[in-house]
Amino acid sequence: MSGQRGNSLCSWHKLSLLVLSLLVYIRSINSVPVDEQRELEPETYSKYYHYDELTDLLKSLAQKYANIANLTSIGRSVENRELWVMRITRDPAADGPGKPKFKYVGNMHGDETVSRQVLIYLLEYLLEKYGEEPRVTELLDTTDIYIMPSMNPDGFEKAKEGDCTGKDEGRNNARNLDLNRSFPDQFEEIHVNAEDIPEGTAVMRWILQNKFVLSGNLHGGTVVASYPFDDSVAHEAEGTYSRSPDDALFRYLARVYAENNPVMKTGQPKCQENINEIFEDGITNGAKWYDVAGGMQDFNYLKGGCLEITMELSCCKYPPSSQLKTEWDNNREALLAYMEKIHIGVRGFVRAARNDAPLADAVIRVAGINHNVSTSRFGEYYRLLLPGTYNITVLAPGYIPMSVAGVEVTEGKAAVLNITLEAENDENPTTSSIAESPTETSVNSASADSSSSTGVNKAADEEKDSRVTVQPQDFRHHHYNDMHLFLQKFSSDYSSITRLYSIGKSVQGRLLWVMEISDNPGVHELGEPEFKYIGNMHGNEVVGRELLLNLIEYLCLNYGTDPEVTQLINSTRIHIMPSMNPDGYEVSLEGDIVGVQGRNNSNNYDLNRNFPDRFNFVTDPRQPETLAVMNWAMSYPFVLSANLHGGSLVVNYPFDDNPDNVSRYSKSSDDDVFRMVALAYSQENSEMYDGHSCKDMDSYQEYFKDGITNGAEWYNVHGGMQDWNYVNSNCFEVTIELGCYKYPPAADLPKYWEKNRRSLLQFIRQVHRGIKGMVIDSKDGSGIPNATITVDTVNHPITSNVAGDYWRLLVPGKYHLTASAQGYSSVSTFVNVPEEGVEIVNFTLTRIHSYMNGQMTEDTTPVLDPSLKEFQSLIKQLSGESGLDKLIMDTHTQSSFRYRRYSEVSEFLRGLTLNFPEITSLQSLGQSVEFRTIWALEISNNPKVQEPSEPKIRFVAGIHGNAPVGTELLLEFAASLCINYRKNAAITRLINETRIVILPSINPDGRELAKEKDCTSTAGMTNVHGKDLDNDFFGNASQRAAEPQPETRAVMDLIQERGFTLSVALDGGSVLVTYPYDKPVQSVENADTLRYLATVYANHHPKIHSGDTGCSNSQMGSVPNGVLRAAEWHSHMGSMKDFSVDFGHCPEITVYTSCCLFPPADMLPTLWAENRKSLLSMLVEVHKGVRGVVKDKSGKPIVGAIIVLNGSVRVFTSEGGYFHALLSPGLHNIEAVAEGYQQQSQKVSVSPFEAASSIIIEFEMENDIFGLPRELVVASAAAAMTALVVTACIIWCVCSAKSNRQKDGFHRLRQDRDDYDDEIRLMSMGSKKSLLSHEFQDESESEEDTLYTNKL
Repeated sequence: MSGQRGNSLCSWHKLSLLVLSLLVYIRSINSVPVDEQRELEPETYSKYYHYDELTDLLKSLAQKYANIANLTSIGRSVENRELWVMRITRDPAADGPGKPKFKYVGNMHGDETVSRQVLIYLLEYLLEKYGEEPRVTELLDTTDIYIMPSMNPDGFEKAKEGDCTGKDEGRNNARNLDLNRSFPDQFEEIHVNAEDIPEGTAVMRWILQNKFVLSGNLHGGTVVASYPFDDSVAHEAEGTYSRSPDDALFRYLARVYAENNPVMKTGQPKCQENINEIFEDGITNGAKWYDVAGGMQDFNYLKGGCLEITMELSCCKYPPSSQLKTEWDNNREALLAYMEKIHIGVRGFVRAARNDAPLADAVIRVAGINHNVSTSRFGEYYRLLLPGTYNITVLAPGYIPMSVAGVEVTEGKAAVLNITLEAENDENPTTSSIAESPTETSVNSASADSSSSTGVNKAADEEKDSRVTVQPQDFRHHHYNDMHLFLQKFSSDYSSITRLYSIGKSVQGRLLWVMEISDNPGVHELGEPEFKYIGNMHGNEVVGRELLLNLIEYLCLNYGTDPEVTQLINSTRIHIMPSMNPDGYEVSLEGDIVGVQGRNNSNNYDLNRNFPDRFNFVTDPRQPETLAVMNWAMSYPFVLSANLHGGSLVVNYPFDDNPDNVSRYSKSSDDDVFRMVALAYSQENSEMYDGHSCKDMDSYQEYFKDGITNGAEWYNVHGGMQDWNYVNSNCFEVTIELGCYKYPPAADLPKYWEKNRRSLLQFIRQVHRGIKGMVIDSKDGSGIPNATITVDTVNHPITSNVAGDYWRLLVPGKYHLTASAQGYSSVSTFVNVPEEGVEIVNFTLTRIHSYMNGQMTEDTTPVLDPSLKEFQSLIKQLSGESGLDKLIMDTHTQSSFRYRRYSEVSEFLRGLTLNFPEITSLQSLGQSVEFRTIWALEISNNPKVQEPSEPKIRFVAGIHGNAPVGTELLLEFAASLCINYRKNAAITRLINETRIVILPSINPDGRELAKEKDCTSTAGMTNVHGKDLDNDFFGNASQRAAEPQPETRAVMDLIQERGFTLSVALDGGSVLVTYPYDKPVQSVENADTLRYLATVYANHHPKIHSGDTGCSNSQMGSVPNGVLRAAEWHSHMGSMKDFSVDFGHCPEITVYTSCCLFPPADMLPTLWAENRKSLLSMLVEVHKGVRGVVKDKSGKPIVGAIIVLNGSVRVFTSEGGYFHALLSPGLHNIEAVAEGYQQQSQKVSVSPFEAASSIIIEFEMENDIFGLPRELVVASAAAAMTALVVTACIIWCVCSAKSNRQKDGFHRLRQDRDDYDDEIRLMSMGSKKSLLSHEFQDESESEEDTLYTNKL
């Protein structure tokens, strides 16, 4: 018995152990990351994916199939769920011509769930079959496919599985609104607040921003394909056929889907709710079935130019998951067949005849069909048509229309019809190739853009009294934390039109918040002007702060319902900073009328006296709030701005001061424009317009005519913000004094809002006055950044934005405009600026390739290899406004920062070469005093082969061992490049086209002596001989007192190899960038280029470019732009950068990365984040400047030719005749010199945004010899040679006659040869060889003798 019990216990323990093991195993499975689980689990077609599962699945698919899939969110639902869209196509990160855009949208009604799952299965199918199944591969290679599985994720989460009729919740969104009744309708006005349907708003914006060609909207509740129109003017409940212009085409497309669905094609779905319902051929006109106003498919067709039908997939809206496999099988073929129909009809490009540039938004009209499509920004169009013969007309504003009759459309692939349009004005034709707005076509000297201003004004005038708008309710004084919460709330509640961001911090560390309000927040839309309001610059002047919070609330509450507000937000990118001086506000006192407590910042500086001034030098140190606003103003293309103050009632416009510091009118070049925008504000505020400021205050009896004043005429202000904006940027700013009480009681705030509401809106509308447009490159249709637009009568040019768009405020009138850009021929035109609205004027500029012999020549560069052209496009893209930011976002990085000693550095470098052998090579340059190796790591696609055609860049750190931050940054930089090679296309291409050499530590001995967290210690600064290596680089022996240190010698040898195009050295002890020279020289050759390179690094660094080092140990104060000539900081001889320039012919800049020489390790991630973008910018910059090949007339490359830049700086051609030199943007003289050849000269233009200008220099033989013509010298030489030959012949004849006796003796010697040989054999110690050598007295050495001598 006991034995049995023991066995039972044993068995029980074994069973328990087994169960426990299984539990642990199951738990371990459940703990596997989502991405790994998804890899292991094949699709079962037996379950629904809820939001979190769907998100994980989509992310996993996007990661696994990154070459053909790209996951993005187009917005968020009411409950803050992402609206995911998967883009599936070859190269999904690129946006270019050649592939029409298709989309499927599912789960619009949250409880209609089959569509959601079917689209998930379609996603998986397309991704898995690409490259395996030819049909899928061709579809993805030729089509840009977008799939949104769920438009209503909130509704889905509320719906219940098994609910076939929609009895439970889930159909509508979280605000209980039907998304398919919320779109603008052609027959009925739809009243829906935008904040209640963020899903619909996001999809509408998505549709309008993309030129989709074909679409499907998947639903449930029956089985049929429904096509437009969905409603009719009569709005009969059912039975009214509402025919669209493309009715036959829609019927065909619907039949394509129905015929490929085995249930749908029967026309008898036999749904329980309506068992006898019949649809002929499985299709129906929407309105005939039942009338739906506000539907999405009609909006797509009428507003987006996209043909969309609605597919009802199943009788049961939310069937059991066991039916999902059947539903997928029923719809798979239909989904594929419908997508393939995007390739029927006619397609092509519309281009300008003069320059072949693509024309955007050109209209494609088909005779007999009253529905047009338009071209994309690439000039491309797709017009779906049934087989037949058509007459097609193409129209574009500013161009002569063209009609083509008899266009044959056949079954199968689309016919190709490319159109070239002639400009109406041949002198300055329009090219609207980059315009992206679906409603605006850029034309040259076209009619005014009334959509942005005129229409708004009329609508406002007609409706402002009758319409009901929502007014702000939050009238109170907001302290900092309260204000922050207010901004966060509105940013969260209205995320589709807002973006909250900070531009910096106050002295006391409070964030300087800005709320952006736009229909596409976070994005600069081409052609859309940017506007800013700034409040509370003086902390105790608080009305502006509260009015701007009221304005934010007003704009958000009324977007989508109030036409004026909606139009402003849709057409303007508005930035609002409620408080520039939050520290001052916190110490101000409510009830203050004229006081100064809180006026200044916490360092007690007046921020409106702290900006650089054109007449007076501002000696006060630049404050962090000032620097933040200056950086902000230079980072966005602001057009108009207002600075809100208090203490009076007037609009004050530039200039604020004058050279004599007296109160008199100081007129700017745009005085009439400033008066116009100032009046726009004051006229809407009756009390201000009256001109009697502060009538109730005896001490302020001032009068301002019409409520406006010139700043300096009122009183002089030096260092003011409004003047700085006008002088240093494209932005026009005024200062608005809002009232005589600086800090009024909270109870008065509603009155201030009511008095200023109309003025605040009217002033924003002024940003749409004057002219705007694009400056376009005639060769490729791309925008030209930094082009200058001048008005002949106004001495104030403005410049184009990075994408080539520009804005220029002007009063109504006739003007003569000129657009110019470095490297382009200028273009001029006349324009009439209308009374209301903006005139659109585009400029198309032609490149200047070079100047030969003083003559300008247009660009005749041959057609580039597509790969090279693609790389040039990459350089331009990365040089753009957010190119490097996007690159950083797209690159993988997982860093674990710490300081490494020498042995770890060596191990790390070897690890890179072992893990990435195809792109890395590690070389020893030499050894330190203590025999530590000076390593150089090369990263390139062919690191062991010299490729002279590629630019070579050097990154150096650790010259001072006590400043090791640079070492760690370069190690992280190297790892980041290697890890992202072949994972990120841009990084891969940069490595393939560049030779990158990294020296992480020049002074490893000193590094071993340095101490972490010691910010000022000199321990380790020198090498172990006590020598500062940056004082040891001397090229001339006469300058050197002793032999160079071994570390110096190693680096000098590398530098003198030449071939380097750029060098960047990282050091510590400050936050700035210096350029050569360190030695005290009177002038610096190529100073503009050296300064420019330093500025590029500084401008990509979040701190350096502000010019405020922020270092307590700094004696410099503010450094303009964070860039300084090295000698002006610490002048010394023997620096590495000076040696690099003088003897390596390579420009070098030194970057000081942190105030602390050896900061704590936990600071390294921050320092990496600050410098990463700048380091990448150097990889881009090294491909700019000028490059080329020097060869002779036969095509033979000339090695060692001297290229003289601007008469001073020299570079040398390398193997293959290649040369490359960096130059600052502008026009430069290039001279080429080679011995025996005629000197050649050219002028080349260098752009700050484009890859190096490539030139070919062909040498001809030198015509002059010894200063005489070549022909004379050759003739003289020939005569002299002839005389020499004749003389030689005479001498030979004479000598021959005298030598007959010697010849006889030799004859006798040969006759007695046997006797002679006997005599030789009798010599006891000699040899035949030695005898003959003495006989003929041959003093040359044999090969054996030479070899022996060499060995000795």
